[in-house]
Amino acid sequence: MTMQLSGRYQRVAHRGGAALAPENTLAAFRNALKLPVDAIELDVQMSRDGHAIVFHDETIERLTEGQGNILDLDLADLRSLNVAAHFPGGWPQPERMPLLSEVLAFARAEDVQVYIEIKPGKRAGTHVRYPGIAEAVVREVRAADLLGQVLIMSFDWEILPQIKSLAPGVQTGALVAEEVWNPHTPTALADLVDKVSVLQCEWINLDYDLFTPEMPDFFHAHGYRLGVWTVNDEAGLHRLAEAGVDSLTSDRPDLFRSLSD
Repeated sequence: MTMQLSGRYQRVAHRGGAALAPENTLAAFRNALKLPVDAIELDVQMSRDGHAIVFHDETIERLTEGQGNILDLDLADLRSLNVAAHFPGGWPQPERMPLLSEVLAFARAEDVQVYIEIKPGKRAGTHVRYPGIAEAVVREVRAADLLGQVLIMSFDWEILPQIKSLAPGVQTGALVAEEVWNPHTPTALADLVDKVSVLQCEWINLDYDLFTPEMPDFFHAHGYRLGVWTVNDEAGLHRLAEAGVDSLTSDRPDLFRSLSD
């Protein structure tokens, strides 16, 4: 299986469908596959002792009963936490922070595509790249035999050419928010394409709030696929599907039932 579109667009469960189950957990990914999705999306960071883990925040307070920074915590510490501790409305059992290898093994068994966001660490407001994270992600993807079934993305654009050098055939995507691109200029789209052109990536994945109707045709004309995140309303999903985007990422993958290919 290779990374491909289902109908006109891919339907992506953001963090496994963060509104429906504890985000970035195997429970969320299992739940997502009961729904009409083509891919699961996840975030990768690294424990202090060098393990690739699936978790979004740089600190653990929002999701767990613990306190601290991922940069300071070993895998054993992280695996002792319940990442469903603060799930709205409660969750019937504890959920543990998965290793990237565990989620990729699940994805291979279920034959589902995977969007992998490589996250930076953060301390005192300053972003820090985890040493060896590009190598670790590619190693795990290769070990799972999923190089043709993943899209590796990051706001840390400099890591994308590293991914390509390690695995030339893997698809990569530049994540775009207003923090890394000024959309309010007459040449904004051309400027973005110029910036992305050096990254050797196939995808531009941007914030829903930045989308404008001319984007799909513009980016397609320059050889890029366009993904939009995070779209949690039915009307927005329909509007973007009709506009011609290539992927739709949602915390509410149950809403994909309302879309037809």
